[in-house]
Amino acid sequence: MEVRTGRARLAWLSVPGSLTRGVHLAFAALVATSAARYLTHHGLDGRWWLVIVLVAVVAAAYAALVVLARRPRPTARRVVLGVLLLAWGVLVLVAPSFAWSAIPLFFVCRTLVPAPAAHVLVGAVAVVTGVALFGLSGRSDWAAAVAPLVVAVLLSLAYDAIVRQAGERVRLQREVAVLAERERMAREIHDTVAQSLSSAVLRLEAADQRWDAEPGAARDDARQAAVAVRASLGQTRDLVHDLVDPSPAAGGVAPADLGAAIRTAARRHVPAAELTVVGDPVPVGAETAHALARIAQSAVANVHRHAGPARLGLTLTYLPEAVALDVFDDGRGFDVAGVASRAVGPDGGFGLRAMRQRVEQLGGTITVESGPGEGTVVGVQLPVPGTTSPPRHGTKEDA
Repeated sequence: MEVRTGRARLAWLSVPGSLTRGVHLAFAALVATSAARYLTHHGLDGRWWLVIVLVAVVAAAYAALVVLARRPRPTARRVVLGVLLLAWGVLVLVAPSFAWSAIPLFFVCRTLVPAPAAHVLVGAVAVVTGVALFGLSGRSDWAAAVAPLVVAVLLSLAYDAIVRQAGERVRLQREVAVLAERERMAREIHDTVAQSLSSAVLRLEAADQRWDAEPGAARDDARQAAVAVRASLGQTRDLVHDLVDPSPAAGGVAPADLGAAIRTAARRHVPAAELTVVGDPVPVGAETAHALARIAQSAVANVHRHAGPARLGLTLTYLPEAVALDVFDDGRGFDVAGVASRAVGPDGGFGLRAMRQRVEQLGGTITVESGPGEGTVVGVQLPVPGTTSPPRHGTKEDA
């Protein structure tokens, strides 16, 4: 439901749908009850036909407003609203009991007309109502004359509060969506372009150091750097395409494709990386496969940059209700608690955070087991779509 404020056109009741329906039902009930009261008390006197005609005009105009409020026809809405208020005003002067239907009209005026014009209309409706009720009381009940103005002010304040809360809710939802998208793009850039460029830099630095002594090995490093740069270029194009068309791939990913994607992602940084598959392979969702491949790439890139291992391996395990990925190495290791508490900065520190976010979004778990000089094991477990949440994978401190 559209919400606009200030000088812009207001949509029909920028409030919850239940309140909108309640206003419609209240207006219909009050008009019908007032018509029944009039006919019961006055019968078919000389003005009954005028009352019936005015009731018909009021009902038709209100129904037309309900329809027009959902269409971009502001001029038609204003005309019909004018007809509604004019017919209702005459009806109230002829039969004061119809004044009680003013309460729904307060909302109608506030939602179809922007302020301050809406305040003028609400005030006019309140004055007509007060005059009618004062006359209905035999011109003796001054509270009946003042009460409509008080009710109009209170309802206007309540309406303003509802609109402000609705606007704040929309603003917060947009901020959350923007932050989530920024986090997603940060994860994708970190796990793809940044890792490929980091690998290219390491290769170029190695080539520079060995250019004179080992020209053959240096040229090989340079070629590998070119491969990494081309990979980052392709990944950048994929990210741009995702921004234009972010619709996720439908269907499941075959086990062979998942294994190939994880193996390829790992070997971009460690060509000797080996993948072992355990259990009975089953298709997994596209989001799950994408997350596992990105996590494998990020974990292996971290090992390549920081650990200096003699051996690195990956294990993909199919469980009855989940799929697990373990990345293990015998490198230098690190203090898990210290890295987890370190703030993200320009020099790094985003890898574990990005992996944890990916896993948590899919309802899985991640553990990191490491220590100085003890190597590292990164364990991830994600539920297979359509099954219950998986049990914990790993027993040491969570990343």
